[in-house]
Amino acid sequence: MPDISKIAVLTSGGDAPGMNPCIRAVVRTAIFNGLEVTGIKQGYKGMIEDDMQDMQRRSVSNILNLGGTILKTARCMEFHTDEGMEKAYQNLKKRGIQALVVIGGDGTFTGALRFSKKYPDIKVIGVPGTIDNDLYGSTYTLGFDTATNTVIDAIDKIRDTADAHDRLFFIEVMGRDSGAIALRAGICCGAEAILLPEKETAIEDLIKGLKGGEYDTKTSSIVIVAEGDKNGGVYDIAQKVKKEVTHYDIKVTILGHLQRGGAPSAFDRILGSRLGFAAVNALIKGESQQMVGLEANVIRLVSLEKALNQKDKFKLEDDLLEMAHVLSI
Repeated sequence: MPDISKIAVLTSGGDAPGMNPCIRAVVRTAIFNGLEVTGIKQGYKGMIEDDMQDMQRRSVSNILNLGGTILKTARCMEFHTDEGMEKAYQNLKKRGIQALVVIGGDGTFTGALRFSKKYPDIKVIGVPGTIDNDLYGSTYTLGFDTATNTVIDAIDKIRDTADAHDRLFFIEVMGRDSGAIALRAGICCGAEAILLPEKETAIEDLIKGLKGGEYDTKTSSIVIVAEGDKNGGVYDIAQKVKKEVTHYDIKVTILGHLQRGGAPSAFDRILGSRLGFAAVNALIKGESQQMVGLEANVIRLVSLEKALNQKDKFKLEDDLLEMAHVLSI
């Protein structure tokens, strides 16, 4: 039998499709193993405010297909303080909670790691839930596949009107530090150019390509811009290009939070279930300050420290970058 009897689960930071399947897996895996489970509302804010509820196996019925998170999420500045963490700790102790499964991204994991170091008697396992796919130790993070498919669907529709009007569309997608969505969506949608945070693209080179040579016979073009691209905002980039490229009617579309919503894909439902199942089993085995991730289709553990700080966590596949350029001609 495990040396823990009660765990809690929370979602924090930006929501991501697949969080609900993960919550479901955590709750039911815990109950199957004889553990009690508490759901914490609104992430660390709920820990501080004692906004928690006991969960049963039927508490997570019919949520596999839901986007967002039934536990809600919030960003909590008070949790950054020692006083806020102490409140959260005392609330967990009062309820007899001995371990946490935290589902979120780098901000969530930063808070979880600091909390666990401060209060090592509370075991912590992280599940990577972020559409940006920007955590080391998991080839894919929860929500990335669904968000990418949402972007692809939107760009396919934009391509129709771009072609009908001989337009050049600049489309901004999410990805402050990671261009994973932009790169894969760009390949899937046949974008003429993809601007990424990891690889600086000179505006002059983009203009040169659009003015002639590579794209001069095209009646429409799509340029995908990750929000973290080093050339500035998508509107600034479009304005610079507009001054030099006159044969296109130039438009800008920002997909924004459209990318976060919607029912999780089959991949994200399975990934969320696998990661939630693995997180509880890791706690039962006594693990803490670890993240469960998927690498080479195998669930592995990596320390939260490494997941956050590994230098190559934003590295994009070189073959995809090269292929995107070759296939855009």
